[in-house]
Amino acid sequence: MTLPSQTGAAPARSAQKARTRQALLAAARGLIARGEEVTVTAAAAEAGISKATAYRYFSDPAALVVECGLDIDVAPYEAVVAGAADLRARLEAISLYFFDLACDREAEFRQLLARTLDDSLASPGGRARRGARRVTMYERALAEDGAVPPAERAALVRELSAATGAEVMIALFDVVGAGREEAREAVAGIAAAICDRRLPKG
Repeated sequence: MTLPSQTGAAPARSAQKARTRQALLAAARGLIARGEEVTVTAAAAEAGISKATAYRYFSDPAALVVECGLDIDVAPYEAVVAGAADLRARLEAISLYFFDLACDREAEFRQLLARTLDDSLASPGGRARRGARRVTMYERALAEDGAVPPAERAALVRELSAATGAEVMIALFDVVGAGREEAREAVAGIAAAICDRRLPKG
């Protein structure tokens, strides 16, 4: 039996991680605006976050700088799901939004992925997480609905998160050779299939 306090624990942790990441990004933007060098240590001090915590989010200052630029362009959850009539529509809207965002800023996302991969090779014992904005939005949509059991929520978030964004864009463009509209249709189809499998029927 799952206790009520446990059901909200994962979204709460995810929201806290998102706030910490946002604080570091805002701090880095402040450093950039003042013409100061952006380092992880400087961003941590600016944000009032410990250096050890900051390095769990960004071990490479270059990745921090790149993500600053990407972060500014992310629409709020309410705008992303505006007009979506139900949970399924909201989840599919989030999937397409993050795919379109990756396409619109393709060069920057490729640069961010390259820096992240370089960092993972340099630090094989650790795996720094990139922005989890899509994860946070999926979790919020599912929490607001409340009809999906926690285990299914977690599976939905994992599967939908893996099926959109820059990683999928690169696979569809570079490996499959799809054009943008073909790739977008594929992302929509994958999101629909995941929802068909995981969402309660009826």
